[in-house]
Amino acid sequence: MSAKSIDVTCIGNAIVDVIARADDSFLSENGIEKGAMNLIDAERAESLYDKMGPGIEMSGGSAGNTAAGIAALGGAAAYIGKVHDDTLGKVFRHDITAMGVSFDTPPTLDGPPTARSLIMVTPDAQRSMNTFLGACVQLGPQDIAREQVAASKVVYLEGYLFDPPEAKKAFVEAAKQTHASGGKVSLTLSDPFCVDRHREAFLELVDHHIDILFANEQELLSLYQTDDFDEALQKLRWSCESAGVTRGPKGSLVLHKDEVHVIDAEPVEKVVDTTGAGDLYAAGFLYGYTQDMAPGDWGRAGSVAAAEVISHYGARPEADLSELLAARLG
Repeated sequence: MSAKSIDVTCIGNAIVDVIARADDSFLSENGIEKGAMNLIDAERAESLYDKMGPGIEMSGGSAGNTAAGIAALGGAAAYIGKVHDDTLGKVFRHDITAMGVSFDTPPTLDGPPTARSLIMVTPDAQRSMNTFLGACVQLGPQDIAREQVAASKVVYLEGYLFDPPEAKKAFVEAAKQTHASGGKVSLTLSDPFCVDRHREAFLELVDHHIDILFANEQELLSLYQTDDFDEALQKLRWSCESAGVTRGPKGSLVLHKDEVHVIDAEPVEKVVDTTGAGDLYAAGFLYGYTQDMAPGDWGRAGSVAAAEVISHYGARPEADLSELLAARLG
């Protein structure tokens, strides 16, 4: 790829995760949609926090996880997201920069506090997220750093961020700036319910602004409103240059122009928490993409990163991903 100082700039919701174990009865008793991202207000955030068991607090957010994964693999990663100038905002900034990610978006001094996501992990390792967006809703086109975007090989957009109105404008602005500077634009659909909320806007974005799309099987079927996976793949191949489609334990598919690569899932001794699996898959894929690896290896790198993160609690890598990838690809 062209000589640029940043491999990937990730744009998304800056969120601090609170992760706790829960059983299915807790979800049903509290009206939580299992396996999905449920948007909540400040009052419900306080109520659920009081009810949930002991939790682990750590910086998260889908695009933030991807940026951290790219940095852990040895790539040059940057992040754009909005936090408040409060305790959780400082925690988020410390955590992501400690991972080696550049994060220069100034904090907001007024309005809602830094976002947080209360994540319930059931015994089957499914995660159900209850997210108070807080300061994230203030991210807009004014926060898209022109010089940073111009220096990036790829700009990665988080589908979850599409919920706040100003974020739509920020996405289009980032895409235009990226293409004007010769970079590629990537999008993750994030969640089937997110796709349901914004289908027409996502289709418009994918058809006109996106070079690399990430989706899991359910998100892709939802996007194209079909139950036929092959039909959805064919539509996707006409819409963008490259894609990574994840299928859980069945692995993934990497599409690139006329190529289709079927990638096996990496073996995992025990799946503990699927939080961040898709985020880390995107991290591995984009690391491989920006390092000029072969398309099949984009998916293999994604699988290695995803397998590591689902082997423990939390959505940030704990093992040395660069070593794991080197051992896998040789």
